[in-house]
Amino acid sequence: MEATGTAAATPGADAPVIDLLQLYPRDMNIYGDWGNVQVLRKRLQLRGFQVHLHEYNPGDEFPGQVDLIVGGGGQDSGQNKIQADLLARGGRLRELAEDGVPMLMICGLYQLFGNFFRTHTGDVIKGIGLLNVDTVAGPTRLIGNTVIESSEFGTVIGYENHSGQTFLKEGVQPLGTVTKGEGNNGQDATEGARYRNVVASYLHGSLLPKNPAVADFLIRNAVLRRYGSFDDTPLQVPYEAQARLDAAARPR
Repeated sequence: MEATGTAAATPGADAPVIDLLQLYPRDMNIYGDWGNVQVLRKRLQLRGFQVHLHEYNPGDEFPGQVDLIVGGGGQDSGQNKIQADLLARGGRLRELAEDGVPMLMICGLYQLFGNFFRTHTGDVIKGIGLLNVDTVAGPTRLIGNTVIESSEFGTVIGYENHSGQTFLKEGVQPLGTVTKGEGNNGQDATEGARYRNVVASYLHGSLLPKNPAVADFLIRNAVLRRYGSFDDTPLQVPYEAQARLDAAARPR
């Protein structure tokens, strides 16, 4: 089933469906990460898809059909609240990632999709190991407007606010190289992580309104996985390019 770049914004009842899952929105959504869901839903609708939006919180039934997963940021307390449930769901999430389901994980869930997060007090919050990354609490927060260069997505723009310092290990590539900001750890000029169709990043803002190339990567792979084909005609979204230029020009 092909989508188009000129479809109506309100697809009919017979339009193809994409099932979009927001992971732990009650506890891991404190930096405007809901905006990423809104962008994906709108861009899918513009391409002629119905979007079935699912929210998963601890204790909920995990959806049977999942095409695309988004997770956001949270404080240490929020990470503690979801840890047991996330570990219980870790096997299913790893299976979905290996099967090509696209995922976007921001900040706190970026950390918990890794191996562990060691807090300032020395406590270890165990992750699900979907990404081979380790995170430790740093001495200061890394805060400010950030720009990175990505071989996949070009210039990526966002806002970072985190004290965790994340280090990539074998089998994981960075999302990009920092040209403004601190990135994963303030040391090695990397930002974010890439594994299969998983995109992980510390960039808030929200990330996707400023970076349609990342949004379209997630959409393209969700549609291809479910329907086998995708019409990659660019969407015509007014002011998109100017908004990116304005965001990139903001001071640190």
